[in-house]
Amino acid sequence: MSRGLSGLLWPTVMSGLALALMVSLGLWQVQRLHWKTGLLDQIAARATADPMTVSTALDIWNATEDVEYLRVRVNGIYDHSRERHLYQIGDTGPGWHVYTPLVRDDGSELWVNRGYVPLQQKDRSQRPESMVTDPVAVTGLARAPGERGLFTPQNDVATNTWYWRDLTGMAAGGTTPLPFFLEAEHGGDPGDLPTDGVTRLDLPNRHFGYALTWFGLAATLVLVYVPFVVGRLRQTAQPKENR
Repeated sequence: MSRGLSGLLWPTVMSGLALALMVSLGLWQVQRLHWKTGLLDQIAARATADPMTVSTALDIWNATEDVEYLRVRVNGIYDHSRERHLYQIGDTGPGWHVYTPLVRDDGSELWVNRGYVPLQQKDRSQRPESMVTDPVAVTGLARAPGERGLFTPQNDVATNTWYWRDLTGMAAGGTTPLPFFLEAEHGGDPGDLPTDGVTRLDLPNRHFGYALTWFGLAATLVLVYVPFVVGRLRQTAQPKENR
């Protein structure tokens, strides 16, 4: 191998590895795009379907544990004495999502995210209109219990300050709860407060842009590499006296 060609070995190896990595990441983002599109379609279909009974949702949970965004209707009475408050940044600023156990006729509890209240209305005395005492019918979207993220603070049970949806912790002191939450949809919970309909259905879907970025970087690498190789080969082919 000539000295000029040997000088192309490592640039070619490194460029090939980089190209393979960029194309692989681009293809992975395409796969993620199809997955996210399918997920959004599923969420939209579930969130707009006719509401099912709690029993049907519970059967689905027992079979698959996949009840995310299923539309459910439930009847019961709120136990406001065990209300829990999840810290949340709402559209109008920081505040709380109010979680309250809904006690059904059979004594079972389904924990309901009733919606958002501002910071200063965390205490129930600041929003007496939310203390519904009559039996209610609530319609909402089922959600699985949450998991604590790597940088999520610990829940502070003593001050009733929660940072992630810990169903077991929230339900402590009562009967065994149903294994999922219900997030009241817009108009699905009685009263003006808490403000219901807080479920986010517009999950971010940036995978198409990410795929274009990786494929664009791969194309740029090729556009840089090819002229480099052509120039090096031309330089190698020239007689020594012309260099």
